[in-house]
Amino acid sequence: MKLFLGITSLFSFLLITSFTNFLPKKTVEKTVNDFSLKNTDGKFVSLKEYPNAKGFMIVFTCNHCPFAKLYPERLNALNEKYAAIGVALIAISSTDTIQYETDSYLNMVEKAQNEKFNFPYLYDGSQKVAKQFKADKTPHAYLIWKENNKWVVKYNGAIDDNGAEPDKVQNPYLSLAVEAQLKGNSPQIAETKSIGCQIHFRK
Repeated sequence: MKLFLGITSLFSFLLITSFTNFLPKKTVEKTVNDFSLKNTDGKFVSLKEYPNAKGFMIVFTCNHCPFAKLYPERLNALNEKYAAIGVALIAISSTDTIQYETDSYLNMVEKAQNEKFNFPYLYDGSQKVAKQFKADKTPHAYLIWKENNKWVVKYNGAIDDNGAEPDKVQNPYLSLAVEAQLKGNSPQIAETKSIGCQIHFRK
């Protein structure tokens, strides 16, 4: 009798465990913390300075990368389109300036002026913010959204699918993610492969 009860209990446990394994599992979305970095106008910028923000487009970029150089006009356009409705664009340079002197803060200031950036271009000299986001390329785009007073990553990867020829872009990934979130939906494509120059982290 005890043996029968033992086998029955074991069978029930295995049955419940197997059933549980097939239940849909909710994906745990990554959250990021606020930061404060120096802008090219000399002022420090943090997310809390945008109290009415619904979300942010965070783009890790730099001065020297040929691929990153293809995007300033598109970044201006994205910020112009969405900042007024609560989704501003913030660009961040986290490149090791010891290896790439062209990415120094003073050169960032010059680039922002020459390219007429309409968005903050922040200097992540410690590389802490890039490490927090786990950014690895330039450009590497993220869409973060405010949920329950937390910043949740809704998209990360490429800005779009054609760096060299903006007129031939078929999938404007970052823009599509913003549009989905504004409608109360999760982006259909939540992650893509960012293409560009590697961010070298100092040890």
